Amino acid sequence: MKSVRLTECARMPRRYGRLHLLHSTVDAYGRAHWLLTERAPGTADPYDALVVTADRGDVYETHLSAVRLYRPRLDALPDGGFVLADTRSKPDEQHVQVFDALGRSSWTFRVGDAIEHLLADTSGALWVGYFDEGVYGDDPLSHPGLRRWSSTGEPLWSFSPGPGPLDMSDCLALNVDGTTAWACPYMHHPLIEVRADGSVRVRTTRVSRVSGLAVDGGRVAFLDLDDVLTYGRITERTVEPEPGAARLVRPDGRALAGRSTVCRGPRIHVRERGGTDWSVLDIGDGDE
Repeated sequence: MKSVRLTECARMPRRYGRLHLLHSTVDAYGRAHWLLTERAPGTADPYDALVVTADRGDVYETHLSAVRLYRPRLDALPDGGFVLADTRSKPDEQHVQVFDALGRSSWTFRVGDAIEHLLADTSGALWVGYFDEGVYGDDPLSHPGLRRWSSTGEPLWSFSPGPGPLDMSDCLALNVDGTTAWACPYMHHPLIEVRADGSVRVRTTRVSRVSGLAVDGGRVAFLDLDDVLTYGRITERTVEPEPGAARLVRPDGRALAGRSTVCRGPRIHVRERGGTDWSVLDIGDGDE
């Protein structure tokens, strides 16, 4: 099997290495963000945090005050603010905090338990994908498996199961491009396209064990749990496989050692487990 090398795209400056990394992401505009604290949160007391942002060679800081979340996910909003959400929560917990561009907490609300993906789109809306413990758990907010919320906590759209492959036991992979979301859920692994107006298109696929996906026009790449990429052409009702597959590897050609992904349009951003730096595969580059 041939290999496809990632390309280095964002490196956290070394001067922040002494701080504790809570979460990191790549936003809708390609900027990398790292959520840092002096130490890991250990109590329910509010704490201060620092967001370091890398934007095309520039690095800047945003200081967040009175963070109340124990294990938050992070994304950036178009107005310069940030949204944080705890992965797990109880039904009475306001586990989402929105911060303005000055780092002040402005909104708190909840979006449901068992968050697998938290991605803001270019309008500022939040796409939230849930894993199985949310879909089948006690919090009804999580039961749809995929939802879109406003940045003030108003529900905008939720997934509804249908006949055949249209189910959502676990939102395995989520890609947000502009204001459109692409998802690949367990168990039939359809490719689901959701536009901002709530319209949904479903295509059947022949993939499984998906952990990331990239979409470029009529072409899609699926990344599985073994770091193997498979490609397909998007038709009216199906994704037709392209011949061949490739293994995704580090920029230096070595195998990946565990990783997380953030998927945006034609790009799959990869951060290895325990690391801080981001690499990227762009299927629009035409060199895979």
